[in-house]
Amino acid sequence: MLEATATLAKSELVYRELRGHILSGRYVAGYRLVLNQIARELGVSSVPVREAIRRLEAEKLVTFTRNVGAEVSSIDLGDYSNAMQTLAIMEGAATALAAPHLSEEELGVASEANDEMAKLAHAVPFDSAAFTKLNAQFHRVLWAACPNDHLNHMIDQEWGRVAAIRRTQFVFTTERALTSVAEHAEMLRLIRNGAPLEDIERVARNHKMRTLRDVVDARAPH
Repeated sequence: MLEATATLAKSELVYRELRGHILSGRYVAGYRLVLNQIARELGVSSVPVREAIRRLEAEKLVTFTRNVGAEVSSIDLGDYSNAMQTLAIMEGAATALAAPHLSEEELGVASEANDEMAKLAHAVPFDSAAFTKLNAQFHRVLWAACPNDHLNHMIDQEWGRVAAIRRTQFVFTTERALTSVAEHAEMLRLIRNGAPLEDIERVARNHKMRTLRDVVDARAPH
C-alpha cells in the first residue's frame, strides 16, 4: 500500500515536471521522451515516468508511435480550434458560476493584470509572451472561483492544451491585444455590477471565440 502511494506521488511529480517542460517550450514538438533517460534524470524508476507519459498522451501533449516511442506532439490549427471552442463553452460557464464568489481583492488582481496588459498592448516592441502570460493569469482569477471543481479541472487541462499550441504556433498581435483588453474590461464591469449570469457567460464565451476567429483569419490565404 505504501509502495503504491509512493509510486502515485512520484508519478504526479514526474507528470508535472514533463508537462511544465512541454508548456514552457523546453521540450519542443518532436522532442523524444526516453523513459530510461528521464528516470535517471529525475531519480525515479521507469514506472512513474511511464504513467506520467500516459497522462500527457491522454491530454494530446505527447504522441506515442510504435517503433519510435513517445514524442512531444505537433499541434495544428485544427487542434487549436477544437481546444478553443471547448474552452469557450466551459470557461464561459465557469466564469459565470464564479462571479458571485469573487472577492473585491480577486477582482482587483484581475484588474491590475488587465492594466498591465493594456500597457504592453501600447508598447513598442510588443511583448507577446508577457501579454500571453498575463492573459492566462487574468482568466484564471475569474474562473478559478467557480464552485464546480470538476469543471475547473477540465478547464485547467484545456488551458494546458491551448498553451502548448500557442507556444509554437500562436502569438497575440497588437490589434488583438487591444481588443482583448477592452473585452476583459467589459467582463469585469459586468461582474462588478452584478449582471445576470447568462450575460457574463455570453461575454466570456464570445471573448474566446473572437480570439479563435482572429487566429483563423490571420492564417487564412489572402
